[in-house]
Amino acid sequence: MLDPLDKQIESKGLPFARYADDFLILTRSETRAHEVMAEVKAYVEGSLKLVVNTDKSKVAKLGECAFLGFVLKGKHIRLSDKAARRFKDRIQEITSRSRGISMGQRLRELKSYCVGWFHYFKIGLPYKEVREWDGWIRRRIRLCYWKDWKVPRKRRRMLIRLGISPDEVKKASRARKGYWRMSRNSLVSIALNNTYLTKQGVPSIRELWVRFKYGEKARV
Repeated sequence: MLDPLDKQIESKGLPFARYADDFLILTRSETRAHEVMAEVKAYVEGSLKLVVNTDKSKVAKLGECAFLGFVLKGKHIRLSDKAARRFKDRIQEITSRSRGISMGQRLRELKSYCVGWFHYFKIGLPYKEVREWDGWIRRRIRLCYWKDWKVPRKRRRMLIRLGISPDEVKKASRARKGYWRMSRNSLVSIALNNTYLTKQGVPSIRELWVRFKYGEKARV
């Protein structure tokens, strides 16, 4: 549908990038950008008989424009703020404590989403954010386990099974704090440590990032 638009932009000698109906056109000045915006809108709506979404179309500096979930920050490609929010929103949906699904199904959904998302956005992910998100995802899963265990008796049994001393376990099993606060409790964190969570199938985007940057044999 938009192949004719490509030819129209090319005829003006303007550099541009397009994927489906998402595209950027580059100009040397703001004045020229406004002119091109009007010309493109007139062509799309007049010649192609399509509607331009004015809410999603704008004239702006390149660093303020997101394209396919990415922004250009100087010489660096970065994940856009909107894409980052969507990622966190989806993780919260998957790890919502009100969902009536098994931990196995939850972890399969989480792994499928995280691995697919990472391989799409990996060129735009700085390590600092990856490391923070990795810890946040694990905390979300600890919250789910704590909710799943429900009653103090089961929490006590599970904490002891996972290595917590019977003399210490009551500090967590009978705590009346909310699920989110308990997800960072020291005893809960020791019992549901990173090694255990990895064995259960919790994905690590930090490990994916390290292997992407330094190869499959990199130490993680």
